[in-house]
Amino acid sequence: MIMPQVDVRGPARRALRRVPSLQSRLVLTTVLLLTVVFLVVGVGAALSLRGYLYRQLDDQVTEVARFRSNPPQGDPDRRPPPPDAGGGFVGGGPDRPANTLEVTVDDGRIVRAVLLGRPGTSTPVPVEEVAPAIATTPGQRPQTLDLDGLGSFRLAAAQGDDGTVTVIGLSTDALENTVDELVLREAIIFGIGVVLAGVTAAFTTRLTLRPLHRMSATARRVSELPLSSGEVELAERVPDADADPRSEVGQVGVALNRMLGHVGAALAARQDSETRLRRFVADASHELRTPLAAIRGYNELAARRTGELPDEVAGLLDRMGSQTERMTALVEDLLLLARLDAGRPLAREPVDLARLVVDAVTDAHVAAAGHRWSIDLPGDDSVDDSVEIDRAPLEVIGDPERLHQVLANLLANARTHTPPGTLVTVTLRPTTGEDGRAVVRLDVVDDGPGIPPDLLPHVAERFARGDTGRARATGSTGLGLSIVSAVVAEHGGTLRITSRPGETRFTVDLPAASRTADGADLGPGLGLSSRP
Repeated sequence: MIMPQVDVRGPARRALRRVPSLQSRLVLTTVLLLTVVFLVVGVGAALSLRGYLYRQLDDQVTEVARFRSNPPQGDPDRRPPPPDAGGGFVGGGPDRPANTLEVTVDDGRIVRAVLLGRPGTSTPVPVEEVAPAIATTPGQRPQTLDLDGLGSFRLAAAQGDDGTVTVIGLSTDALENTVDELVLREAIIFGIGVVLAGVTAAFTTRLTLRPLHRMSATARRVSELPLSSGEVELAERVPDADADPRSEVGQVGVALNRMLGHVGAALAARQDSETRLRRFVADASHELRTPLAAIRGYNELAARRTGELPDEVAGLLDRMGSQTERMTALVEDLLLLARLDAGRPLAREPVDLARLVVDAVTDAHVAAAGHRWSIDLPGDDSVDDSVEIDRAPLEVIGDPERLHQVLANLLANARTHTPPGTLVTVTLRPTTGEDGRAVVRLDVVDDGPGIPPDLLPHVAERFARGDTGRARATGSTGLGLSIVSAVVAEHGGTLRITSRPGETRFTVDLPAASRTADGADLGPGLGLSSRP
């Protein structure tokens, strides 16, 4: 059955773009893991260094506090600062800023506060700026104190022999600068490392995943093959280089090749079964034609002498004749489908579809006078001027007998499955197809109850029936639309079916003939209206 094709590849591709690929996930995972490792290492190194430097600073400030609480004999204002034993964190160099705070506390009051800089120099500090230093007591663990206008100092206190308390504070600026410098260098080095690791991971994973990409390409090519019908040669396989069972990827390739082999065998078995079935249907249909012709002949011969037979026997003969005709039509339909399946070529000659439409609708009007029949052919006010095709007659290249059967089956379907009084409109128009080529479009539309939604996708399949009881009552075989679909496909055309309550539409597009001859106006006639 030829139905409208919905392209799901576009949405599928968009969905795939939103989902990261395996390679992207592997690279991203590697980069994230390295980033976490670098963060842990960097933060751990910075904290370890900071703790180590603060322990050194604590030892130094405690030693300086003890030294200053009991200084050597001499002038207090001119005594030298303690030696720079802490790696340069205590002032003392000629170019080093004052970074040692000395506060002398006597009886709970600050009596002296100076900043010690170069040897022999000191700078007085206002007492109110160092007032928090009073809280530092001798023997207490060194603590950090932020002093307004002076900065951050590590403070330790020691009590002298005279009872005064000397509080020494060493600036933590150099220490913090050292830690900040380490953090900056770590960020630069680790950042470069993450970038290099990401590039290396991308290259490595791309190289590693190449076999999977080749397998995916093989599976994609197989998925694009028309496997649903016809003879299929499934020769696609994963290359031997990607089917090495010693690796995980190779095991996938081996499994895929094995699966393709099973699928190919199943398709070959299916094709063989279909071929045998088609041959059987063709042979059986051909063989049934002879006895059916004999039965019809004997029935017609007997019908000539119905005057000599009882009325009951005459009725039975008439009934047998109608059933024989029905069986003959079924056999002919089966034989036609078998021939189309076998690929036997149809006749190829110019066919005037307008004339076929008029003839077919006329026959349908005679067969079902209770329906309303309408023909809508191209006129001066209805043809799309953008289509470069002569307006009448509308010609295609094909088999006139089979195209007439297409029209007859479509009209018979509308007649059979709609109640009396239904309007059936047949429209014929030159237009352009989806591929831009000129086509002749035939629409058969009725305002009947419509096709059930669950049956619509299968309505053109063989022996498809909606209501079994109705099919028996109307004598439907379920082959009419399947013949329409097969004949249209054989002519290079398309069949589209849409249905809803109040409108069922069968649209047939057939390639227009490369040339059309001028013909007479095939307007309304034979008791048919030209418009609905």
